[in-house]
Amino acid sequence: MTAATAGPGRDRHAVLLPPPPGATRVDGQARSTAVVGGGIAGLAAATALAERGVDVTVYEREAYLGGRVGGWSTGLSDGTTATMSRGFHAFFRQYYNLRSLLSRIDSPPGHLIGLPDYPLRHRDGLHDSFRRVPRTPPLSALGFVALSPSFRWRDLVRMRPAAALPLLDVGVPDVYAQLDGVSAHDFLESLRFPPAARHLAFEVFSRSFFADPRDLSAAEMVLMFHIYFLGSSEGLLFDVPDDPFPTALWDPLAKHLTRHGADLRLSTPVENVSPTTDGAFTVATDREERRYDTVVLALDTTGLRSLVGRSSRLADPAWRERIGRLRTAPPFLVSRLWLDRAVDADRPGFLGTAGYGSLDNVSVLERWEQEAARWSARTGGSVVELHGYALPENADPDAAARHLIAQLRNVYPETRDARVLDARHEWRQDCPLFPVGGYGDRPGVRTPQPGLVLAGDLVRTDLPVALMERAATSGFLAANALLQSWAVRGHPLWTVPNGGRNRLLRALAGGRARARTRS
Repeated sequence: MTAATAGPGRDRHAVLLPPPPGATRVDGQARSTAVVGGGIAGLAAATALAERGVDVTVYEREAYLGGRVGGWSTGLSDGTTATMSRGFHAFFRQYYNLRSLLSRIDSPPGHLIGLPDYPLRHRDGLHDSFRRVPRTPPLSALGFVALSPSFRWRDLVRMRPAAALPLLDVGVPDVYAQLDGVSAHDFLESLRFPPAARHLAFEVFSRSFFADPRDLSAAEMVLMFHIYFLGSSEGLLFDVPDDPFPTALWDPLAKHLTRHGADLRLSTPVENVSPTTDGAFTVATDREERRYDTVVLALDTTGLRSLVGRSSRLADPAWRERIGRLRTAPPFLVSRLWLDRAVDADRPGFLGTAGYGSLDNVSVLERWEQEAARWSARTGGSVVELHGYALPENADPDAAARHLIAQLRNVYPETRDARVLDARHEWRQDCPLFPVGGYGDRPGVRTPQPGLVLAGDLVRTDLPVALMERAATSGFLAANALLQSWAVRGHPLWTVPNGGRNRLLRALAGGRARARTRS
């Protein structure tokens, strides 16, 4: 990693990861790559390769791009068409590499607009907000504690500051060596963290991984704390696309890819990937087989396990067994409701919730999304989306949906008399689980098979990234690995600092030795 001038709009402490040197484009012998999976990771890899002159084919089993951030059309009862998706996603300002990917489209930075706040609300009446919290570490964390009603003086006196020292100097992979063997729940217990603040603050991070804090590695949660609080001055406010995901993001990026010669094959699941005797690969669908020099597997956990299980000649048995051990997080539910009347005008676009049973957040889509705003203006209603994470695997999806709607009526009482004109419910279980002690077994971008690389938010990158940014970063890393093998220059990447950004705080954390090792 190299410290460099970050440029306008980026934290001055952001870290540049320059690519290995090489030619600007593939020259001479043509090179081909199959990218299996058209989510964020696959699109990042495909874009990075196609821009360097590689012949890229993207295989996507769904009829749309974007993976878990994709969208599709659905017909409403009034005869109009709306775009459904798997729910709200926050595009944080620390997502440097995802934003770099979106900068390729016709209207950078991808129709992203900022929401004015990130409010949190507990059923007992406590409210938290990040709007007035300072962005510069360590004032960001101190300011949140000072401004938050969920931190009371008697709670702060009971806390164990020594147990919190790992928060002050978080680096990858050191944080996993320290905390991967502890659950997020147990780590917070060791801090004697105030229960109310735990619900309103830290559990927001752990549930962002669709996991119960008892099942989530504390290292992942602490890394999130570093990314958003003590490691970056970008803050915890975020942007959202001003139109549905396909319109705002993926349709324009698809045009960019096709301009660079990429072949996008939607509704085309891959059945098998087999290495050839001369070092290439055969990619088989239910319609044909095609030969490629290299392959990027950019699939979700279930898809990767399934494809590798059917591709018995890939890599080696030990690697395939590691893939087979990958786990998915518990199910989650997204319920989108088209209501016949509007929620109150002062309701935020997004609200994180705690204490309302399985309801984790509420979004009012017309606050930022043009399609929903047009529907709201025409009908006088609201388009409201509810999320429930880490649900029991044996739960009844219909009952879970009814519960979310009942909790909405507690959060926003004006919806009690609203009639649901249309509803769509997405029950899914395909997000990766980052269990206690699982980091060492997590596969990396490179594999034992030359020419085969992995990408996705499930992949180990050894960089301080998470969620959508981990997906985008891994896609660029996968492309850069292949480009390096052809002596072609890859793409630069940026991250938040990989370690505490304050020398005094690093010393308090006992991180001097780790800092020397990382440098």
